[in-house]
Amino acid sequence: MAQVLEFKLPDLGEGLTEAEIVRWLVEVGDVVAIDQPVVEVETAKAMVEVPCPYGGVVTARFGEEGSELPVGAPLLTVAVGATEAPASPAPSAAPGSSASGASSADAPAAEESSAGSGNVLVGYGTGAPAARRRRIRPERVGTSAAPVPAPVVEPDPVPVAVPAAAGEVNGQQGPVAVVSPLVRRLARQHEIDLRRLTGSGPDGLILRADVDSAIRRAEEAARAQTRTAPAEPVVAEAPTAGAAAPAAAERIPLRGVRGAVADKLSRSRNEIPDATCWVDADATELMAARAAMNAASGPSGGPKVSVLALLARICTAALARYPELNSTVDTAAREIVRLPGVHLGFAAQTERGLVVPVVRDAHARNAESIGAEIARLTELARTGKLSPAQLTGGTFTLNNYGVFGVDGSTPIINHPEAAMLGVGRIMPKPWVHNGELAVRQVVQLSLTFDHRVCDGGTAGGFLRYVADCVEQPAVLLRTL
Repeated sequence: MAQVLEFKLPDLGEGLTEAEIVRWLVEVGDVVAIDQPVVEVETAKAMVEVPCPYGGVVTARFGEEGSELPVGAPLLTVAVGATEAPASPAPSAAPGSSASGASSADAPAAEESSAGSGNVLVGYGTGAPAARRRRIRPERVGTSAAPVPAPVVEPDPVPVAVPAAAGEVNGQQGPVAVVSPLVRRLARQHEIDLRRLTGSGPDGLILRADVDSAIRRAEEAARAQTRTAPAEPVVAEAPTAGAAAPAAAERIPLRGVRGAVADKLSRSRNEIPDATCWVDADATELMAARAAMNAASGPSGGPKVSVLALLARICTAALARYPELNSTVDTAAREIVRLPGVHLGFAAQTERGLVVPVVRDAHARNAESIGAEIARLTELARTGKLSPAQLTGGTFTLNNYGVFGVDGSTPIINHPEAAMLGVGRIMPKPWVHNGELAVRQVVQLSLTFDHRVCDGGTAGGFLRYVADCVEQPAVLLRTL
């Protein structure tokens, strides 16, 4: 006899309390194995797949793609020990309605075990390859099994890839050739029907460029319609009691990555008495040193050393001299906690918003190693594959906002850290060099620090050391 078990959204760790459903990986009627990923969710930390601890037949799913669920809310129900998929309830089925189970004489037996694995944390399954899911045809379902309660199931929007003018093939809609959840979200935000797009990727795969083109066409059509609309005389009228209200302002929920960033920045401003100091530095010699390093490596001498990697190495050397800035404050105990190692965070802008990946043990790495790790984490950030562990535990943050074409800023400290170094763009400016006016590569460095952990003298000493290393990279030789 089948037993229906409810799988709830598990505790995702890192203080996360909710997640947004990005993409369902199974459908009602699918046979799933223990620890098989069943849904892809996006949290404030990362985008991850959730494995199901039960093996059996999926009888119901809860929540549509794009909806947000709190931890502990039902995700799906699985008929454990069932030999067939139960009949899928109609979309209009009332709550509490039941569905009959399958007859063991009319269908093949399920291949999954009925025992749960207990591995319900995101990204922490057994590691064994997931069995291929097997869809049981509803018409083969019998009526001899015990009744199985079936909650209301929202009809799953089946994505399709069809010619732009048709929308269906032989009267039947097929699966949409969309892999990226970001592409789905972009289409959903701009109300683009993926069923009417023809993908330009391999085998008709719908790419982001296809959705962007559809958005531009829709905007151009709207503008053309506005231009061709007959103009009506404008008559000034006094407002009347029954006049239509003005359009409401757009409201955007603060959730996901944006919500997490908002909470952290607000907490930083509320708890940390921060102060900022800045200095302009001549980066000409640093740029020349970087060019010499990369030229010495040759065409096949490995990856190039980036400016960000050099600045990160300078920061670790400065933190060794001024450990006060590599600390945090225990407000409950009223203690400053100096941290033994440097886990260097760096700000990265992605389609999901601002994230801060962390280079572990940066104090034990050279510039080349730091640069390779920054490149690896940046690629994971762009594809939305960073794990929560890779986004937490930083002790000091480096923020290169110069990539946005700005000179300076007053960074907000990444709570609960004690400081952040901001770097503006490096650009040619008039500069007094060796007593003469010359055009040099100048950069502005800004340090925001927690005034509880140190005074201005320590912060100024740290920033001055960083500027000296930028202007004279040979200063670093003492600590390499």
